[in-house]
Amino acid sequence: MAKIITYNVNGIRSAMSKGLVEWLKAANPDIICFQEIKAEPGQIDVTLFENLGYHHYWYPAQKKGYSGVAILTKQLPTHVEYGCGMEKYDFEGRVLRADYGDVSVISVYHPSGSSGEDRQAFKMQWLSDFQQYINTLKQQRPKLIICGDYNICHQPIDIHNPKSNANSSGFLPEERSWIGEFMRSGFVDSFRHFNKEPHNYTWWSFRAGARGKNLGWRIDYNMVSENLADKMKHAFILPEARHSDHCPAVVDIDF
Repeated sequence: MAKIITYNVNGIRSAMSKGLVEWLKAANPDIICFQEIKAEPGQIDVTLFENLGYHHYWYPAQKKGYSGVAILTKQLPTHVEYGCGMEKYDFEGRVLRADYGDVSVISVYHPSGSSGEDRQAFKMQWLSDFQQYINTLKQQRPKLIICGDYNICHQPIDIHNPKSNANSSGFLPEERSWIGEFMRSGFVDSFRHFNKEPHNYTWWSFRAGARGKNLGWRIDYNMVSENLADKMKHAFILPEARHSDHCPAVVDIDF
C-alpha cells in the first residue's frame, strides 16, 4: 500500500518554518508531491528530509522564488523525468515524474490565470498542451497517478460560492470543461471517487478569514488512471495541516 500526498506548499522554506518537516514525519507518506516550492535545493536543508528516509527530486523554475515542483519518496524510483519537454513550461518548473516499474507518479503545477488575460491565455494553452503530453505519455506509461495543483474547481460542489465565481479564473466554463474532458480521457478524481459531500476544499484565500469560515476551493487533485482505479483504497484531504494556503490531499493506493 502506498500513501501518496499532493501538497502545494506555497514556498517550501515558508512551510518548513511552520512545522512542515514535523508534520511530514507524523503523516509519513510513501510519496509526497510538492508544488510551488519557490526555491532551489541549495536553499533548503534537504538533510531534514533525508533523515526521514526520503529520496528527493527537485525541479525549480528558472525564475527565482517562483513555481517549481518536487517529489519526496521512500522507495527509490526506477527513473525520474524532469520536465515535459516543452521549454516554455519547463522554464517554469511545472512537471516532474517518478517511475516505479510500470507505474508513474507525476507532480504537476498547473498555471494560475488569476493575474490577468495574458496568464489566462497561457493557462488555456498549457491545458491543451498538457492533455497532448499526457495522451502521448500514456502510450508508453499507461499507469499514471497525476498529483498536483490543477488550479481548477471541477463542479459547483468544489467551490464555496459557485454563482459569484462563475467568471473567476479557476472556475471558468472552459476550464471546468477541460477537467471534465481530461477525466473522460481516462482518469479518476480519487477524492470524489470516495467522497461525495460538499464543503471539502484544498485552498482558501488569505483574505477575510476565508479558511476559518471554510470558504474554499478544491483545486488540488490526485488523478488516477482508470487502469489503477480498482487499486485505490481511500482518499481524503487534511485541512488541519496549515503550512500553506493549500492543504494536502491524500490517496492510498495499492500499486
